[in-house]
Amino acid sequence: MTIHGNGSSSGDADPTAIRSVAVTVDDVVTALEATRRSDRRTVLRITPPFSGRMRARLHRPTDDDATDGIHLDPSTLVTDLPPYPDPDETADRLRTAGEYTTERHHDRHTAAVQQWRAAAREAIVDAVALPTEDGPHRVEVKRLG
Repeated sequence: MTIHGNGSSSGDADPTAIRSVAVTVDDVVTALEATRRSDRRTVLRITPPFSGRMRARLHRPTDDDATDGIHLDPSTLVTDLPPYPDPDETADRLRTAGEYTTERHHDRHTAAVQQWRAAAREAIVDAVALPTEDGPHRVEVKRLG
């Protein structure tokens, strides 16, 4: 979780004004999955002006991302999440059981990913700490969808 921009703690750019952050459950799951499946970082971004209730939106930061805002690592928004299913491990389990076919591999891995997504939806935390110049600022997490 990082804060970007000028880091100002005055007025509308003060993240301590935030009491709760709303996140779309599907955005959290998408960000988690995208981060695990590729080298590109995906976050949920909160942008000023900051107020008591904010919404975090799906975002893929770039090196020249100069927006004022807070980038929430999606892994900070979940707890006790199982590892993302690995297609090679799925294939190995099928081969060990003598049940491997391309179709079975596809079906089993698709089912494992669906189970992981369901677990991720249930693993969203009730609160998260936002970075500020004065240290972490704890806020409630409100689930949408």
